[in-house]
Amino acid sequence: MGLGRINVHAGDFKTGLEHQYVRGEFLMKHKGKFFREKIPSFQIEKLDLATEESIVSVGGAAGWGIAGSVLLGPVGLLAGLILGGMGKDVTFICKFKDGRKFLGTASSNLFHELQKVFLASSF
Repeated sequence: MGLGRINVHAGDFKTGLEHQYVRGEFLMKHKGKFFREKIPSFQIEKLDLATEESIVSVGGAAGWGIAGSVLLGPVGLLAGLILGGMGKDVTFICKFKDGRKFLGTASSNLFHELQKVFLASSF
């Protein structure tokens, strides 16, 4: 596959627009900057499905964890986002080795691609 869009909801990258994953690289736009940064997928330190626990754990209770829980709402909505429903989208947390992170939504196919790359680079 190697191509997909990621909608960032919170974190260290610009929210409200779609970022991209192309041929093993994230193309991420920063807050206040025009150009996208290329981040190789081997820079992923942590990749998890979004749960209330993982949002607070990675984002911190005083950080964007609160924004994430407000954004995601009650557990039923969170479960719908995680499982994808009819749209087959997955909400996840990605943390890079340099400490930057984001809460994003992508197609389940893209998430599975990211999982494969992450697992391959962690061995």
